[in-house]
Amino acid sequence: MKNKLVIFYSLSGNTKFIAEVIAKAVDADILELKTKCELIKKDGFMKYFWGGKRVMMKEKPKLIPLEKNPADYDIIFIGTPVWAWNYTPPLRSFFSQVKLNGKKIALFCTHGGQKGKTFENMKMEIKNNEFIGEIDFFEPLKNNKKEECVKKVKQWADVINKKFIF
Repeated sequence: MKNKLVIFYSLSGNTKFIAEVIAKAVDADILELKTKCELIKKDGFMKYFWGGKRVMMKEKPKLIPLEKNPADYDIIFIGTPVWAWNYTPPLRSFFSQVKLNGKKIALFCTHGGQKGKTFENMKMEIKNNEFIGEIDFFEPLKNNKKEECVKKVKQWADVINKKFIF
């Protein structure tokens, strides 16, 4: 069995929920990316403006030191909320600080609209790896969708487990 790690950033809890379900489904360690300063407020309309601005300006906020070393893992799941059709600034910081090479990588995202080019842009940042899957979730914590999302994660994880882990 190979070492697995789920890495994610979450502002409103949607991505954290999915990350925890993935970690349980594939028996992986988990690493939440946290910034030293609050990026934006979790509530209100202005979060979309400020989050989008930070994405467009390609900001790299300072992260709290990582509790786990991704280099120690063979298979890495990376998750982000979608801001302005892209991955979040904490992921940009992570990609610039940690060099991932030769890993098996699965990508996931949560969004309230469309995923845009989130996966394509993430792949460009960590291109020296093998991509083994990607999946997105529309507002998993709204409208009683938790069970549906858990089922979707388990089906996706089963495919990855059969193809790449066992």
